[in-house]
Amino acid sequence: MPPSPAGGSPSQTALGAELLSVVARLNRMATRRADLPVPYAQARLLAQIEESGPSRVCDLATADHCSQPTMTAQVQRLETGGWAQRRPDPSDARAVLVDITPAGRAVLDDIRTRRARVVAPDLDGLTADERATLADGVKILQRLVSAAAAPHTPSNHHQRQ
Repeated sequence: MPPSPAGGSPSQTALGAELLSVVARLNRMATRRADLPVPYAQARLLAQIEESGPSRVCDLATADHCSQPTMTAQVQRLETGGWAQRRPDPSDARAVLVDITPAGRAVLDDIRTRRARVVAPDLDGLTADERATLADGVKILQRLVSAAAAPHTPSNHHQRQ
């Protein structure tokens, strides 16, 4: 990672860019190596639905940066597999919500296990201290993701800066 212009530690922007790059590369590597039971796009959509909870198709399309017709087709594939279901939106009788099914949760758990298995041999090559450092880093990343998912207000946005 390039140092900051002053020669000190990297800027927050540079650190953020490097973090995102490494995480994306790790995800792509794990996905390439794993024998997934479903296409990756469907796995990603299942994870999105699990994370966001019951969602409208238009919201899923926005989150995935695709068109509503494309997302409708993806949701239909999940429904055909028994991994997602549509149900009426209690706040709007004209709309439906897409939710993950127990079978969808099971396939998502299987996907995560398969991806973790392909990374495990690489982790075995780390020293005990490196694994402990990595475990601490994972906790920090979990905290960052939780904080990023929380609504931003001026008071909680600047707490850690």
